[in-house]
Amino acid sequence: MRIIDTHAHLYAEEFNEDRREMIQRALDAGVSQMYLPNIDSTSIEGMLALETEYPGQCLAMMGLHPCYVKDNYREELALVKSWLEKRSFPAIGEIGIDLYWDKTHVREQEEAFLTQVEWAKEYDLPIVIHSRESMDLILDLLQPVRHARLRGIFHCFSGSVQQAEAAIAMGFLLGIGGVLTFKKSGLDAVLAHIDVQHLVLETDAPYLAPTPFRGKRNESAYLAKICEKLAEVKGISMEEVAEITSTNAVNLFKH
Repeated sequence: MRIIDTHAHLYAEEFNEDRREMIQRALDAGVSQMYLPNIDSTSIEGMLALETEYPGQCLAMMGLHPCYVKDNYREELALVKSWLEKRSFPAIGEIGIDLYWDKTHVREQEEAFLTQVEWAKEYDLPIVIHSRESMDLILDLLQPVRHARLRGIFHCFSGSVQQAEAAIAMGFLLGIGGVLTFKKSGLDAVLAHIDVQHLVLETDAPYLAPTPFRGKRNESAYLAKICEKLAEVKGISMEEVAEITSTNAVNLFKH
């Protein structure tokens, strides 16, 4: 069984002690590819080093994470643009808006997000969207810039059926992670109404570990727990979930 982790911060310092062993556990668990979202200028070196060490298995994206949109965001965006001009990436991400942690730079977050959306259209790349507490705002921002080339993933989706349908109608997939396994998340009830053809799997490692590892460090090997839960929710086999979601990821990223 092959499964793809479409979102994992494997370069994070939480893995400094056992990164190679952690990646090997993922490969042994059937996780054939792990897509690495960029954060800001500080994460690029470690992310690209992993891509070099694990060619075809660790794949780097390029983007500026909304939680790292600060006063110097234009410099950070210029660096993202320089990398997009320099080489190919499977996606622009992780981009978006975060209204959970800090609302100081909301206007700048919106500008950074829409700038990177335009680059995605220019380079014909999918986007990976961080939408914590901001799903409706992002859907509103995307509406006037809709384009045949605009596609991607709503990372860590945990919204309503209506929000899911709105995102799908715009040509987006929903990234399903550990939240699905949380007893009171309600995400299982939402996904009962959504076809697996619109879903991809992710861990967001080292964050949001699925049950029974909740509260501990997450890692890509735990993707199997998310796959298992989604199979249960949809009433199909894990193999089917793995096959469909992996095909969705390959078709989106073209890697």
